Amino acid sequence: MAHQLSISEQLAHSTVRIETTTSAGSCQGTGFFYHFAINGENGTPAIVTNKHVVQGAISGKFVLTEKDENNSPVMGKYHELNFDDFGRLWTAHPNPDIDLCVMPIAPILNEANSRKLNFFCIYINKSDLLTSEELHELTAMEDVVMVGYPNGMWDQANNMPIVRKGITATHPNIDWNGNPESLIDAACFPGSSGSPVFLFNQSGYSSKTGVMVIGKSRVKLLGILRAGFKYPIKGETEVVQVPIQNISVPVSPYFNNLGIVIKASQLEAFEAIFRQGANAT
Repeated sequence: MAHQLSISEQLAHSTVRIETTTSAGSCQGTGFFYHFAINGENGTPAIVTNKHVVQGAISGKFVLTEKDENNSPVMGKYHELNFDDFGRLWTAHPNPDIDLCVMPIAPILNEANSRKLNFFCIYINKSDLLTSEELHELTAMEDVVMVGYPNGMWDQANNMPIVRKGITATHPNIDWNGNPESLIDAACFPGSSGSPVFLFNQSGYSSKTGVMVIGKSRVKLLGILRAGFKYPIKGETEVVQVPIQNISVPVSPYFNNLGIVIKASQLEAFEAIFRQGANAT
C-alpha cells in the first residue's frame, strides 16, 4: 500500500482501462486489481471485470503505470500491454449467472520485473470486503464512489480513471430481486462495466442507530457494476424550439442513473479456485 497517497488517490490507482476488439468492433470497459488467496507474502494478483466486457474478444489491451524505487507511481509514464485471443485469458465465475471473470497477472508482472520494469497497482483484497456483521449495520442510504471509465473516458496523459459519486439505491444487505446484487444511484454509462463500487466515508459516518462516528474513515468494496438501465426512445429526429431558432435534434435512449452492482461477496468463489490451485502445487 502506498501510504504517501490519500485513500481517494489509492482508489484511483486500483483500476485499469480495458479495450477490446471483437468481430463487431472495439469497446471499452473497466477492471480493477485484486489480490486473491493471500497467504503471507504469497497470493494471486489478478484483474477483475465483467464477463461481457471480454467475451468474444479477438484482441485486447490495457495500460499499466510505472512505479519508482520509492513505490510511488510515475505519473505520465506507462506501458500499453497487448494480447491476442484476449477473451480466452480470463477465468469465468463458476456460476454462469454471475457476470464476473478474472485474469491472473503474475506472469505479466514477473516478465516485466525480469526487464527491471515495475508497475504501480493498488490491490483490493478480502480484508476490504464488508463482513456480514458490517453489512447488517449499514443503512439503506450509504455514500458510494465508483471508479472507472464511463464511455471509455480517461486521463490519457496520466493513465487515470474517472470517479463518480452516488448513494445506495437499495439496501446493500438485501438481495435485489433475489439475486446477489444491489442498486446504486450514480451516473452509470457504458464503459463503466466492471467498475469497483466502494462504500466511501472519508471522515466519518452515521451508524444504523443514528450515532455519528466522527473522524473515522470507512472504505469497503461494496461490489462491481455490471449494468445500468437504458430506456429506448424513438430513434427519430425531432424539431424542438430553442431560443432564436428552431433546430433539428436527434432523440436518443437515456439512462436513469441507476446501476446494478454484483455484491463483492461473489469474489469468494475465485478465492476458492485460487486456493485450490495453490494447494495442488
